[in-house]
Amino acid sequence: MNAPQPSFSLSPLDIARNLAEQFAQTAAERDKAGGNPKAERDLIRQSGLLGLAIPSVYGGQGADWSTIFQTIQILARVDSSLAHVYAFHHLLIATVQLFSQPTQYQGWFEATAREHLFWGNTLNPLDKRTTARQISEHEFIFQGDKSFSSGSIDSDMLLCSAYDSSEKLLIGVIPTSREGVSFLGDWDNMGQRQTDSGTSHFEQVKIHRTELLLNPGPLSTPYASLRPLIAQLIFVHLFLAVAEGAFQVARETVSGQRAWSKSLVDQAVNDPFTQRHFAEFHVQLESVRLLTQKAIQALQQAWDIGAELTAEQRGEAAIAIATAKIAASNTSLYITQHIFQVMGARATTARLNLDRFWRNVRTQTLHDPVDYKYQEVGEWVLTGKVPDPGFYS
Repeated sequence: MNAPQPSFSLSPLDIARNLAEQFAQTAAERDKAGGNPKAERDLIRQSGLLGLAIPSVYGGQGADWSTIFQTIQILARVDSSLAHVYAFHHLLIATVQLFSQPTQYQGWFEATAREHLFWGNTLNPLDKRTTARQISEHEFIFQGDKSFSSGSIDSDMLLCSAYDSSEKLLIGVIPTSREGVSFLGDWDNMGQRQTDSGTSHFEQVKIHRTELLLNPGPLSTPYASLRPLIAQLIFVHLFLAVAEGAFQVARETVSGQRAWSKSLVDQAVNDPFTQRHFAEFHVQLESVRLLTQKAIQALQQAWDIGAELTAEQRGEAAIAIATAKIAASNTSLYITQHIFQVMGARATTARLNLDRFWRNVRTQTLHDPVDYKYQEVGEWVLTGKVPDPGFYS
């Protein structure tokens, strides 16, 4: 693949802002249409941002997690679907780094940085319909379906998984173009409509042993178990950013409105009830931002410790992230619902499509039940026990 070479004269955050400005122009219309945002994904490829999480020794930019999450947040304020698949690309890069060794992932990372490859997700460990059968010492066959395959369509590389006859989870990395891989294009949910999170199908797909992430393998050490924490912190940023985007739209709308006829003032910005709503929005957003910053710092510290990370250190990061996840979930749902209270009936017109903010976070917040984040944090508060590592905690 000969992709256009990006310019690195701008910072990653400036590049993300430029992309967001372009995506914002068509976000409402594309949300209605659904389907694959091919043109926008190509703009992300050309931007150079796909190399952010790749260490510089392999041709990437070796960015810290704060920078990566900020770029996700910038995009998600205007288009949470694109931000979702972009964020999962970085999650998959981290997954490979955590579950395998440099001798295995060096070639994948170098190709990704050089050719601006987009990674797609067909992992979903809860869906056991894809099975793995070993046919030789060095070769396996993956067969079956996998749901919630975000970003799989139009990807260049796939992270895939299957269960063998002993119920062991095998995770592999393959080119998306591998013979036998197909996508049903059946994602029609009410939110995150351009994430292509539908079903992928593996029809006698050959997986080489060298493509399986076996050393140290999935969630095998406290350090390898940072993978689900990165995923959870991605959701925190998506939720926060959507709430920020909805808040900005509401503020811009209200700034030009007259107050309700029974108000004692002329302009909506001077109405005390409107001011109270925006104060509540502001307080909730500021609270989530502070918790999110604490969670980023906890993750970065754990990441920097590396293979020597202890279970307790990993658990402390998990609590910080779970706390932010609870707050972000509640705030995003509250703000995306209540912006209509200040914008009025005209804001519900189909042309504006402002319900997309609520639909997107309502869909994404169901990825894993927030009740179990409450349980994890509550148990820690009462007993001091940190969460056990799993693909969702």
